[in-house]
Amino acid sequence: MSQHIINVTESNFDYEVIEHSQNVLVLVDFWAEWCVPCKTLDPILRNLAKQGAGDFRLARLNVDENQKIAMRFNVRGIPAVKAFREGAIIGEFTGLKPEEEIRGFLRNIVPSPADLSLDKGLSLLNMERWEDAAGAFQTVLDERPDHPRAMVGLAKSLIVLGQNDEALEILESVPSSHEYSTAEKLRPLATALNRLDDPSAGTPSPIEATYQHALRLVKLGNLPAAMDGILAVLRQEKHYRDDEARLVILGLFEILGDNNPITRQYRNELASILF
Repeated sequence: MSQHIINVTESNFDYEVIEHSQNVLVLVDFWAEWCVPCKTLDPILRNLAKQGAGDFRLARLNVDENQKIAMRFNVRGIPAVKAFREGAIIGEFTGLKPEEEIRGFLRNIVPSPADLSLDKGLSLLNMERWEDAAGAFQTVLDERPDHPRAMVGLAKSLIVLGQNDEALEILESVPSSHEYSTAEKLRPLATALNRLDDPSAGTPSPIEATYQHALRLVKLGNLPAAMDGILAVLRQEKHYRDDEARLVILGLFEILGDNNPITRQYRNELASILF
């Protein structure tokens, strides 16, 4: 079986389809052994998935063995094909279709240049290539100005690049979406960085000086050292600045991502301090 074709079940559907669709288009083929049209459609879809070479993933689901998923997505007849992007169905058809008609269906939903730029930006973000990531996300926003994932990705990049005014403006305009909660977690960090070096603040206390130095390290792109500083502050005062310090380090975790080993390390250290 091609790397772009997978069999899915109730146990892995959310991960292999819903989560995977955040990064690449997923075409789900709802079928059954007794369905004659399904057996005709199946090789067509497989061939198109192989030809696409990564343009989309084909996920095959046996409705007899996974009835809860079929009911969840209101599958009333098979074969049924539903296309998922960013966790939502963006196109579908039921019944056997000619190959050329299916190709037309795919042409309308395969990733656009903006989608490819988004994938590039997310990859660059994971590589901590902040400036390159910002450029990729801006390319997406030039075509789709209200794209939530691109907005949040650009804001993350700008925060580390020290462009906090622009980052905060973006975060405050993220529309209701899956990314809105991430934007909310980033806002305290962007706000704290904006307030840094306020000339009216006077001479900082030792703990405030440590905190300000940690924030400056964020602007320099040295996130691990910045988190070390914030943890030092929290060891002295768990709710420093009415919990701002804790919210700031949580914002840094959002920038690095849950899969980053540095995030896991510092999240464990934070838990040991707070609890």
